[in-house]
Amino acid sequence: MIEADFIIVGTGAGGLVAALHASEHGRVVMITKRGVLDSNSNWAQGGIACVTSENDSVEKHVSDTLIAGAGLCKEDAVRTIVSEGPARIADLVKWGVHFDQREAVNGHLEFDLTREGGHTARRVLHAADATGREITEKLLATVRTHPNITIYENHYAIDLLTTAKLGLVSEDRVLGLYVLDETTGEVHTFRSDRVILATGGCGRVYLYTTNPRVATGDGVAMAWRAGATISDMEFIQFHPTCLYHPQKRSFLISEALRGEGARLIGKDGQEFMHRYDPRGSLAPRDIVARAIDHEIKRTGGPCVYLDISHKPADFIASHFPNIQKACLDVGIDITKEPIPVVPAAHYQCGGVLTDVNGATSIRGLCAVGEVGCTGLHGANRLASNSLLECCVTAQRAVAHLMKKIPLGKVAEQSYELRPWETSGVVENDELVVIYHNWDEIRRLMWDYVSIVRTNKRLQRAAARLRNLKREVQEFYWNNRVTSEILELRNLVETASLIVECAIRRHESRGLHYTLDYPQTDDSRTPQDTTIRRY
Repeated sequence: MIEADFIIVGTGAGGLVAALHASEHGRVVMITKRGVLDSNSNWAQGGIACVTSENDSVEKHVSDTLIAGAGLCKEDAVRTIVSEGPARIADLVKWGVHFDQREAVNGHLEFDLTREGGHTARRVLHAADATGREITEKLLATVRTHPNITIYENHYAIDLLTTAKLGLVSEDRVLGLYVLDETTGEVHTFRSDRVILATGGCGRVYLYTTNPRVATGDGVAMAWRAGATISDMEFIQFHPTCLYHPQKRSFLISEALRGEGARLIGKDGQEFMHRYDPRGSLAPRDIVARAIDHEIKRTGGPCVYLDISHKPADFIASHFPNIQKACLDVGIDITKEPIPVVPAAHYQCGGVLTDVNGATSIRGLCAVGEVGCTGLHGANRLASNSLLECCVTAQRAVAHLMKKIPLGKVAEQSYELRPWETSGVVENDELVVIYHNWDEIRRLMWDYVSIVRTNKRLQRAAARLRNLKREVQEFYWNNRVTSEILELRNLVETASLIVECAIRRHESRGLHYTLDYPQTDDSRTPQDTTIRRY
């Protein structure tokens, strides 16, 4: 058994920030199923939204977030996260993160802020067009120097251990996790009264996504099976502009291009966004993604185009070097021609229901970043608010756990944790079945549960997922666990949660748009969709 004062699952921005704060109080174990830099955070391009300019204000940022969230944001959570943003930016800078700067009118250096869709001011800090990589690499470098932090790479968290799973009837609390060592195939017990999920999102539930291969909804699925409350999973954000090219299917074209003047055009070369929203190409993502989807279906073309070629070539090269290089690699010179783009699954706005501290309905279990649902994003996330939420809730989660379950003041309770049971299982020799089911889930989610939905499509998805869950569960119980089986198990669980939440919402709101209920229900106070296993 491996014991620690804190266990953090995931090594993206939320997990790394949480580890650095937690390491000030005790021993920290970090678990990641692949390498430490395999995360959504590391792929983030645009930046981190925060009020740092005298031309901006907390009230403006709060207002922009509430408008984008389409009535479902929790204003208290929004205000807290936005207000605490500057302090968390200072933490990042202290840990070595470098954001682009420029010379101000008075000769002093200031952050070189950009603007993205839905923002009414320039407030997005960035490191060229690879902000996530800059943040995660610098945080990781600091984490690696800390003696209180141990990282277990290629270790897959299988399930949470709770008092309820032990059959106890007192307050349900977390006790640790079962974890698969992918190198040896052995399953170990990790023990702690303080567990933080920072596992990211679930983009790989869909056939087309901007997310890395690891984004399979692991944290949401584990929390669901442990009995935590899940909220608003129907709100999956589709990024409007993913590169349309067979060689780079998951490459994101940052919203920052539109913030700097890039225009969305059809195959006829004409702009079209003004027909859908007066904000044009800078409308919130849900509106832009639906508009692009409609244009593609209306014209019969495979994509639309994003054109920034009217900007000077040196401006493009300095602001978007990675995007420029990636496009050049497939023969597209963005200084001279438009970029073919399509929408793709990008961000999970719902997740494990938490308060602004990341605290879930299970004592000692917190969820930070994309895996959690604080109420910041509501029905649609405002661009670049995600990294902000990671940093703020990670710090607050550690403070919350130290307050509710302090170290040293109360003796840790002793529980008899059963070892992982392996009797009766066999080695898996049918990987083709796993890959087939994986592909089927992603295709049915894309066909039936993507940008535009209907009741009939959702019911078809639900019926097939019920059968798939039975197949996957039988596979899980009868075969020795592997990362492939575990990912498939979590994928079908998360897909089912998305579909169930979507079926329960009888209106169109934010990212959830259904042809059967095309209007927003304004006859009552907006309601979250919350579900719990038991």
